[in-house]
Amino acid sequence: MLESDGHTVVAYEIVKDELDEIRRHVTALTQAETCRAILITGGTGVAARDVTCEAIDALLDKRLDGFGELFRMLSYEQVGAAAMLSQAVAGTVGRCVVYVMPGSPAAVELAMEKLILPQLGHIVSLLDS
Repeated sequence: MLESDGHTVVAYEIVKDELDEIRRHVTALTQAETCRAILITGGTGVAARDVTCEAIDALLDKRLDGFGELFRMLSYEQVGAAAMLSQAVAGTVGRCVVYVMPGSPAAVELAMEKLILPQLGHIVSLLDS
């Protein structure tokens, strides 16, 4: 386990770009009592092998469409029209919030700093109510 700023990373895994394997791993994590947020990177593009968003969409109880919309808006400021190629997705599965971000380090940094970390505590508290 890794701890930082009061947050604990309870699992870190590299998963193949396969629909069923992604779903299986995320489902197992959402069933763990200690898991409150799942952060996924990669597989958000338009290539045939990019299936992460499709895998997660099928699991979501509620979508947070604003995450993808805001991510693409912020990304547009950095990379221009290529931002439209991202399928960044977020939503809830039970008491967990799940974020799917593009795999590039710059995209992850953007999503984490501007969108996820500023609201993560609030979202988790809402899922507890």
